[in-house]
Amino acid sequence: MSRITDTLRNIFKIHELRQRIFYTLAVLIIVRLGSHLTTPGVDSALLSEAMKNQSSDNLFGLYDLFVGGAFSNAAIFALGIMPYISASIIIQLMGAVIPYFQKLQQEGEEGRKKITQLTRYFTVIISAFQAWAVTVRLLNIEVQGLPIVPDPVRGIAWIITTIIILTSGTVFMMWMGEQITEKGIGNGISLIIFIGIIARFPFSMFDEYRLIQAGQRSIIIEIVIFAFMFFIIAGVVLVTQGTRRIPVQYAKRVVGRKIYGGVTQYIPLRVNTAGVMPIIFAQSIMFIPNTVLSFFPASEFLQTVSGWFHYTSPVYSAVYALMIIFFTYFYTAIAFNPKDVADNMKKQGGFIPGIRPGKQTSDFIDNILTKITLPGSIFLAIIAILPAFVSVWGVSGQFAQFFGGTSLLICVGVALDTLQQIESHLLMRHYDGFMKSGKVKGRR
Repeated sequence: MSRITDTLRNIFKIHELRQRIFYTLAVLIIVRLGSHLTTPGVDSALLSEAMKNQSSDNLFGLYDLFVGGAFSNAAIFALGIMPYISASIIIQLMGAVIPYFQKLQQEGEEGRKKITQLTRYFTVIISAFQAWAVTVRLLNIEVQGLPIVPDPVRGIAWIITTIIILTSGTVFMMWMGEQITEKGIGNGISLIIFIGIIARFPFSMFDEYRLIQAGQRSIIIEIVIFAFMFFIIAGVVLVTQGTRRIPVQYAKRVVGRKIYGGVTQYIPLRVNTAGVMPIIFAQSIMFIPNTVLSFFPASEFLQTVSGWFHYTSPVYSAVYALMIIFFTYFYTAIAFNPKDVADNMKKQGGFIPGIRPGKQTSDFIDNILTKITLPGSIFLAIIAILPAFVSVWGVSGQFAQFFGGTSLLICVGVALDTLQQIESHLLMRHYDGFMKSGKVKGRR
């Protein structure tokens, strides 16, 4: 406890770090406030009554979890940051198949700026499309024959206004996320999703308490569930922190009177180089079918298709797991290029013992990276679809979504990344961090 106290004291000794933390907290407070501001024209009392009868045990409930309840509140931030994630996926996929985007990725800082600009444009388009779907859904919700959007308000003017408001809310959140990344601490987009999930924690706990009070759940079962979740957290930490080190020998070079090289260094290859991004990417894609289906609430065929994409459906679990595995490899390929590593080693006179420099070194690193990424991606997929299986034990949907699967992975991953950034600021100024003496080390 004293170590944690000393570390917190050291954090507030550093002016820049203190300012970054306060700035991040201020932006996240704005995010939470916007999640409770109901869209104009919606009867908040009727909406609240309607949401009591709506099950959180579906994909819309999961979406609502990611946006911190803003979706069920019909708030101005109802779409959350997910349209930006979807736009990022589209741009990155285009970078793998379209020459123009491949060229942009190779142009360095200038290309990165153009890609960021295009991502913002796509975000606006996707947000407008999803906002339209939200208006269709709101217009079809009634409570005892009373629509939550009153008759005097309903009309094309309200639809256009709501689309503009919801789209602007997403764009504003995207801007706030970028500001956190630039001026705050941690990855802004991930933290916005993180704070939305954490905000649902009291409601999840209340649901479990209510089940215990009603005699539907025993204390023993509750303890078993929590113990199981702690084991999952431990597994997530091991996957996100685990590495495979490759030895690299640097030959001796004599320049004047100085001797360079002659030492062995290591290339750390992470079991999960992609972090939580495959989960976020896959989840944002899984929201698309239900968004499209919400335009046709009266179609029986499309409602059947919607059932296939219920988060407890085997079809949903299979597609979701395969997408997570795909995005794990996809994001790893973007974040870590074996060819560049091999070229840099060759330029610096380094080589892997027993492997020739150049292409053979690149192939060797790529082979190892492929092998260690596979179990990591499978583990991520299993944890992500876990809520669909624990629901058969009578665990409430909201509790299962919060303590298992996607939410758990995002919370642990974002928390570790943020702590690592704080750790880096402390180490630069010769202070001990949170993770120096523990088994979980900062990602230096």
